[in-house]
Amino acid sequence: MHSKFLLGAATELMRQALTFEHPFDSTAQRFFREQRALGPRERSLLADAVYSVLRRMRWYGRLADTGKGPRERRLAVLALALGKPDAGRWALALEADEAAWLERCLQDAQVPLAELPPACRHNLPEWLAECLQAQIGDDLLPLADALLETAPLDVRVNLLKEKRTHILAELAKQSIESEPTPYSPWGLRLQGKLSLAKLDAYQRGAIEVQDEGSQLLALLLEPRRGEMVADFCAGGGGKTLAIGAAMRNIGRLYAFDTSAHRLQGLQPRLAKSGLSIVYPSAIAHENDARLTRLAGKMDRVLVDAPCSGLGTLRRSPDLKWRVTYAEVQSLQQKQQSILAAAARLLKPGGRIVYATCSLLREENEAVAEAFGAANREFEPLGVAGILSGLRVAQAESLCSPDGQYLRLWPHRHGTDGFFASVWVRK
Repeated sequence: MHSKFLLGAATELMRQALTFEHPFDSTAQRFFREQRALGPRERSLLADAVYSVLRRMRWYGRLADTGKGPRERRLAVLALALGKPDAGRWALALEADEAAWLERCLQDAQVPLAELPPACRHNLPEWLAECLQAQIGDDLLPLADALLETAPLDVRVNLLKEKRTHILAELAKQSIESEPTPYSPWGLRLQGKLSLAKLDAYQRGAIEVQDEGSQLLALLLEPRRGEMVADFCAGGGGKTLAIGAAMRNIGRLYAFDTSAHRLQGLQPRLAKSGLSIVYPSAIAHENDARLTRLAGKMDRVLVDAPCSGLGTLRRSPDLKWRVTYAEVQSLQQKQQSILAAAARLLKPGGRIVYATCSLLREENEAVAEAFGAANREFEPLGVAGILSGLRVAQAESLCSPDGQYLRLWPHRHGTDGFFASVWVRK
C-alpha cells in the first residue's frame, strides 16, 4: 500500500486518538471499520504507531515541536519512521522540508535518555509524576520505564478442568513457550504474539486471560466450597470465574455490576468454564434495594472497585492522558461508598477484600484507612500473612512494608499495578 496513503490514515487515527474522548482501543476499532482498504498488516502498523506516541508522548512531543504543519501529522511521521527500520520509506512520502526535518529528528532521537529532561524520560503528566514521586521516590523512573513496556500475556488455568502442569505440556506440544507465573499458583505466562481464540485449551475453557495480579486478588479472598460469595464489581467476570473455580463449583456466587452489558459478556465465558454456581445480577447502584435481602449473609465479598486504572498503563497508555487528578478525587468518594455498601452484605466472621488496579494512594490506602476508621466492627487482616499461609512465593515482597496491604508494581513484580486490603467482620 502506498506510503502517502498510510501516512494520511495514520495522521487521521492520531488525530482521533489525541482527542481522548474515548479509550484508544474503541477509537481504533471504529476507525478500522470505516477504513476497509486497510489490511491486517496495515492496521497493526498504524495502531502500533499511535500506541508508541501514547506511551512516550512527552518524548515524541519534544521532537514534533521542532517541525511545522499539523502536529498530528508530525507525530505520525515520527512514530512510523522511528518504529520501523525502513525510515527511508516514510521520507519518500514527505515534502522536501519535511524530509529534512525528519532527518534531523532521527539524529536527535539518538540522544541518551539520561541527557533528556525528566518529563521526556518518565512520559507522564506532571500531576501523576508528582503523586508517584511522593509515594516511591527514586523508583519513579524504573516504574515509568516498566509502564512503557508491553504487558505480558498471562492466563489462568481453570483447575475445574485441567492442572497447570498439563496445560504447560499441551502448549509445549504446540511449540508455544510458557512458564508458571512466579506468584499465582493458577497462572501461566505465554511468550510471543498468539491468537488465543485458536487454541483448543482456550476454546474448551481450560485457560482464561487474566493478569497474574488479578489472580492474586481472587486468591486473597480464599473462597471455600459451599460458601455464599459476592463479586461486588464483577465487570467482565475474570475474577468471578477464578473465585468459582476456587470454590470447586460448590456454593453460591453472585456477580454484581451496574453494567448489564458487561455482565452479558460473562455468559459465554461461564458456559466454557463449567461453572454452574454463578448468578449474574445487574444493579442500579451500590445501594440497590435488591441487595437488602442479602445483607449479613455473605461469607466472602470481593470489591474490585471502579478506579482510575492507572496500574494498567502498559495495556492502556492513553489512560494517563485521559484521567485527571480531579477525577481521582471524585472516584475516591465513590470507592468509599461502594466499599461501605458491600460490607453490609458480610456475615460475622466473613471476609471482605477491597482492591483496585490503581497506583495511587488516594484510591488505595486512603480509602482503606477511612473504611477502617469508620467501621470498627471490621478487623484488618495482614495480607502478607494470608499469602504466606497460601504458600505464595516471596509473599512479603508483594506487600506494603508493614505487610498490611497487597501492593503490586509493574517494575517490581511484572504484573499490572494492584492494591488490596482485607478485613474480617468481628
